[in-house]
Amino acid sequence: MTFKILVSDKIFDEGIRLLEEKGYQVTCAWDKPKSELPKIIGDYDVLIVRSATKVKGEILENAKNLRVIGRAGEGLDNVDYERANILGIKIVNTPHVSYMSVAELTIGHLLALARNIVQGTTSLREGNWEKEKLIGTEVNGKILGVIGCGFIGKTVERLALSLGMRVLPVEECVYDRFVPLGEMLPQADFITIHVPLTPHTHHMISTKEFNLMKDGVMLIDCSRGGVIDQEALYEALVSGKVKGAALDVFEEEPPKNNKLLTLNNVIATPHMGAQTYEAQFKASIQIAKAVIEALEKT
Repeated sequence: MTFKILVSDKIFDEGIRLLEEKGYQVTCAWDKPKSELPKIIGDYDVLIVRSATKVKGEILENAKNLRVIGRAGEGLDNVDYERANILGIKIVNTPHVSYMSVAELTIGHLLALARNIVQGTTSLREGNWEKEKLIGTEVNGKILGVIGCGFIGKTVERLALSLGMRVLPVEECVYDRFVPLGEMLPQADFITIHVPLTPHTHHMISTKEFNLMKDGVMLIDCSRGGVIDQEALYEALVSGKVKGAALDVFEEEPPKNNKLLTLNNVIATPHMGAQTYEAQFKASIQIAKAVIEALEKT
């Protein structure tokens, strides 16, 4: 049987080639407006996405022939997992392929916050020389709180230890250490978050948690928008409770009129934690193999 595969978010050619070598009919539709997907999804046996396509609502309602959803990436918050299960659709993803890329970006953000790298670049481009104003802080000897210690969190911990930081992990982590969230928050000089977005983790960092933090703490979020209450974060940044924040994720992506981006003590990137050649190459190969395996079992 020739399966029809719709790829709605771009993956590398190597992944497409693996699918075509199996004789599958592959349609690359990442240039199509997402609003058109519900109109065409009924013709396909497989849908492959990254994070841009939201596999919910109309898409699933119209997916009459869909057997497999392939998510080239780790999180599944853009897929209605429960509805897909009810419909008998198999879901596969590519866990752990981007852990190093995300961990490296996290450390990059941490150092950029500590040393005002973004602000220094911006001020120079504006013709200013603000050497004294942009005095930073060493990370060596500082305490880093790591919330979530899966592959990414553990790698961040290892990299931070190499910088001379003391790490307080909130979860079972390296060296089998465990620190409750309420114990870590008042101690940490920097806090980084690496948990999936679930009903349990939604707004897990909000006003209560900010009030527990040390004055002048710096916060990094390369996990998922929605884990941090952005309104509460804005208030904490304006008050000075949080000295600076580095965000790779937002509750709405791309963000529209997000007031966090108006603050000088916020630096941000467009959800690019996994956006390295190495991570995307591996994800494309692995999602193709996972889809092939799933189809061969149907």
